[in-house]
Amino acid sequence: MSTKRGAMNQLTVLGALLIYLSFATGCSRKPAQAPVNAPEVLVTTVTPQDVPRVLERVATLDGFINANINAQVQGYIVSRDYQEGSVVKKGDLLFQIDPRPFEAALAQAKGTLARDKANQAKTDADEKRAMDLFKKKVISDQERDTAVAAAGSSRANVEADEAAVKQAELNLGYTKITAPIDGVAGFANNQVGDLVGPSTGPLTTVSQIDPIKAVVTAGEGPFTDFVSRHPDATERNAYIKSLDFDLILGNGEVYPHKGKFYALDRSLDPKTGSIRCYVTFPNPGNILRPGQFGKVRFVADMKKGAMVVPQEAVNELQGNFQVAVVDQNNKVSIRPVKMGERIGAMWEVTEGLKPGDKVVVQGLQKAREGSTVTAKDWTPPADALVSKADQQKKP
Repeated sequence: MSTKRGAMNQLTVLGALLIYLSFATGCSRKPAQAPVNAPEVLVTTVTPQDVPRVLERVATLDGFINANINAQVQGYIVSRDYQEGSVVKKGDLLFQIDPRPFEAALAQAKGTLARDKANQAKTDADEKRAMDLFKKKVISDQERDTAVAAAGSSRANVEADEAAVKQAELNLGYTKITAPIDGVAGFANNQVGDLVGPSTGPLTTVSQIDPIKAVVTAGEGPFTDFVSRHPDATERNAYIKSLDFDLILGNGEVYPHKGKFYALDRSLDPKTGSIRCYVTFPNPGNILRPGQFGKVRFVADMKKGAMVVPQEAVNELQGNFQVAVVDQNNKVSIRPVKMGERIGAMWEVTEGLKPGDKVVVQGLQKAREGSTVTAKDWTPPADALVSKADQQKKP
């Protein structure tokens, strides 16, 4: 009996052990793991999201006003009265031309005026006497007309002399060349002793650079699409004035002040097929200077609930588009998709994917239909949603 009881106990223990192992195996079941030698690919998970359509354009900075300083009279420069590259105020003296010839011309004009005024006094008196004598029938019509004509000629001479004096005074004033605006004065193109005049070109340039303007160009296609998006002129103007612009400097830093739209050119350039617009930025301290290059970036609008994938994840073949999708068992399936708008380095998928799908971004050459891969998350670049230059169709 004891032998039978021992055998029964052993069977009971063995059965319990088998039940436990079976239960433990069922509870610890996990999704299939990729084989150790499966190729590695980078994937992104498709998620509906509100995507900002960020556009970026190359820009050249220019003075808000660039005033070329020219000599309006001919003469020799006797002084340069400003520090090159310094800030000047409207009315500050920049150059002085030798005034002596113009002082002499003014004195001569005044002398001529004085002489002709004296002559006018005489002819006026002669005219008055002639009219009195004519009424008394003492002189003839001819003598009266001669006196009237002489008086009129004298008055005309005085008026001409007065105009000559004013012109001489203007010319003398032009010998002092002053700044027409507040701004930064550039290097002088002429030095003391140079003979300058109206035809010798600018002596220097004064630029108003606070605010400073960024000159941006857009192609004909983006411009036409922009107008079609905003056909109403009032709404279009309100829209562009509501935009905030960022300026990316040549060293990659973002300028701390936001810019605002200023003006759109009246026509497209027939040579380049592009249109210019101006964006102005505050420039306290004159940090920015005309001639600098940069990039202007702004958020055009928001794409609501868009499912986007990197453009490099899409394979195009004869007008058809495909992406490689990795399922929960790390199996690859090639799926046809329909594509929408390109947004920077991303591309909107309008049909063929659903939220949660994992799309292969890098390693597409390893992702064959039905193959097993090792999937790792892909990290998008910081400017993935930035549409640069005119690669983005819609402005």
